[in-house]
Amino acid sequence: MARTPKPWYWQERGSWYVTIRGVRHNLGSDRTQAHQAFHALMSKPAPKPAARADYVAAVVDRFLDWVEKNRAPDTYVWYQSRLQLFVTRYPDLTVEELRPIHVQEWIDSFDGSPGTKRNYARTIQRAMRWAAQMGCIDANPIADFRKPKGGTRSTVLSREEFDELLSLTRSDEFRELLTFAWETGARAAECLAVERRHVDLEGSRIVFPVEEEKMERAPRIIYLNEAAMAVISKLCLRHPKGTLFRNNNGAPWTTDAVNCAFVAVRNRLGRLRLKTEEAVLKEEEIRTCLAGLKPTRTVKGRLVQKSEAELRQEARRKLWNRKSAEYAPKYCLTVLRHSWCHHALRRGLDALTVSVLMGHADCSMVAKVYSHLSHAPDYLREAVRKATA
Repeated sequence: MARTPKPWYWQERGSWYVTIRGVRHNLGSDRTQAHQAFHALMSKPAPKPAARADYVAAVVDRFLDWVEKNRAPDTYVWYQSRLQLFVTRYPDLTVEELRPIHVQEWIDSFDGSPGTKRNYARTIQRAMRWAAQMGCIDANPIADFRKPKGGTRSTVLSREEFDELLSLTRSDEFRELLTFAWETGARAAECLAVERRHVDLEGSRIVFPVEEEKMERAPRIIYLNEAAMAVISKLCLRHPKGTLFRNNNGAPWTTDAVNCAFVAVRNRLGRLRLKTEEAVLKEEEIRTCLAGLKPTRTVKGRLVQKSEAELRQEARRKLWNRKSAEYAPKYCLTVLRHSWCHHALRRGLDALTVSVLMGHADCSMVAKVYSHLSHAPDYLREAVRKATA
């Protein structure tokens, strides 16, 4: 029996939402107005009957129902937002008609990075694989589809570059997260998941039990140096219960929030470099950008008309951000993990020890994924000299 949809509050976005017939609606930030908008939506008749069971859309709906019940809320949102795009493109496609070419044409329609396109392909492949495993369909028609290769992160930060990154970070909370990732080489998901119960202050380490480890093979242990211990000790006093790393609003960091913080840092770094180039915005660029802006904005659930000055300011801000992105790289927590591995190897730690500290089950991961030493000829020349001395 289908569940009756109910409004729910998305704290990170400060707004009420409801999902009706597979479509998520933003109801605004005001609770009373949000419920009024919800009742108005529910009073509207369904646009059309539910998809036939042999439609891809019906399979996707069943898969999303399963994800909602058995996976984290963020995982459901991740799948739902992407699969909705596939169903919108092919609303009447049946499982029997589905071919790899449909997936290929779908991901080709997006102007995104290789990693983004790979993730889109993953969503529909996962849904169809689940349906075949559950017996909802006889066979997975796109089992042989080859996903595009994801982009590789070969960026390695020097200590000076990391210090510059910290100097451009305005939030002490984000600076603490960056410092912990830089000093430990922990995975991004591990950094965000650390709670007080995981911390062993006497042993200077963080211990994730087997059931919380990525592959559920053995407890994941992150050893802490003095800098990392200073951060963790401070956070344990600040947050005696629950997640340790939180933003300046007291909410746990999410992947989207971390990404936004890195984008802000990139914009600041790019603007600093633009100043040395004495770059200026052309009036033609501003007019072109103005033509693509929305004339209204939402304030407490209500649409408000933007003034000409506000639109012009928004256009200039977006143009400067675009130019800044051309002059500054966009970092992420995984770049800090890769940098930690690179510097550990350059300091003489053997690959096995580095793999254990990074939580790898196979030390060959260092050679397969973290190949940054191939870009350090000075280090390799010194290694050859030592090997033949």
